[in-house]
Amino acid sequence: MLRITDTLAIEDWELTESFMRSSGPGGQNVNKVSTAVELRFEADRSPHLSPSVKARLKRLAGRRWTNEGAIVLQVEDTRSQARNREIARERLSEMIREALIPPKRRVATKPTWGSQLRRVAAKVQRGEVKAMRGKVGDDE
Repeated sequence: MLRITDTLAIEDWELTESFMRSSGPGGQNVNKVSTAVELRFEADRSPHLSPSVKARLKRLAGRRWTNEGAIVLQVEDTRSQARNREIARERLSEMIREALIPPKRRVATKPTWGSQLRRVAAKVQRGEVKAMRGKVGDDE
């Protein structure tokens, strides 16, 4: 079980881990030991997450969200399989924690009277500058 918050925990059946050989540092160890971790979380089928949290999680996951509604995280940061597992689980729980926070509603505000006056004055001045660019004609 993966504990996200005090009230939310992800069950083991929702998580699938697979291991593969990792690129990067490790010398000959790289060719022999499967240290990279691929953590798959079936987010769309999770009964613990509300639809709004799932929608925010989908947006946060980006291309890590599959067509089946799962989040796939690949970690090959260290030479240790156990440490890579911990990192993958930490990243997943951090992503879910971020999705649990509802976005703040934007409060629409009106521009101040002074800012409106400054905007109009700047437009008038710009118009005068452009008007001065005309051809110099004969004053007949």
